[in-house]
Amino acid sequence: MAERQEGKNSIQVIERMMALLDALSESPDAVSLKQLAQTTGLHPSTAHRILAAMTGSRFVERHDPGTYRLGIRLLELGNLVKSRLNLREVAQPYMQSLHEQVGESVNLGIRHDDEIIYIERTSSGRSLIRVVYLVGGRAPLHLTSAGKLFLAEDGPQKVKEYAKRTGLPGKTPHSLTSLPALEKELDWIRRHGVSFDNEEAEAGLKCVAVPVRDDEGNLVAGLSVSAPTDRHNADWIDMLRTTADEISHALGYTKPRK
Repeated sequence: MAERQEGKNSIQVIERMMALLDALSESPDAVSLKQLAQTTGLHPSTAHRILAAMTGSRFVERHDPGTYRLGIRLLELGNLVKSRLNLREVAQPYMQSLHEQVGESVNLGIRHDDEIIYIERTSSGRSLIRVVYLVGGRAPLHLTSAGKLFLAEDGPQKVKEYAKRTGLPGKTPHSLTSLPALEKELDWIRRHGVSFDNEEAEAGLKCVAVPVRDDEGNLVAGLSVSAPTDRHNADWIDMLRTTADEISHALGYTKPRK
């Protein structure tokens, strides 16, 4: 009985510690003990006692007298977690969930020089596997929805350099093979945060992609859904955005406050 009560008390302390850490994380400035107690619903003496213990472990730092902020130990642990994160492993469960919702192939692509490389894919099982979307498959950036996200991120000057370097080769009659046409589409992507491949990499196949970002806000991957043209559905965009946001959040990304 005593052990059960001790375990219950330990869990309660951990829950209170987490509540205090969450409250501290919501403020860019140091927070007073009074404010922390009000936010968490803890008695000031209880909050003070727990904060003192966390200060001793460097999870929390005392700033001015009576105010607190997150401590350097959290940064150390965060960097350790970041170094061990694997984008593919993080994304897999979210991609599988999206796949179950849309019933089509979900792809994760990263940039390597002037190409997109697909590092993960869920197969729809409803059509022949497309060569472009095999794991490890490559394609020019300007021919894929995920690749266009990276070009849009580059900015106009780097896009011109890309066009000059590659010559903008096409694969289908729908491929964007001129710089003005590509620039127009990339400008649209920058404004809307979503990209399309309208049978540009492969005839009969459409794709839509949104960005995945890391803890520093950098574009690290494009998350896309691909399907034959007759099965493509514009309603996927919201689900795709939600999934990409979940993956980005798991990588440590926090959306800027508006």
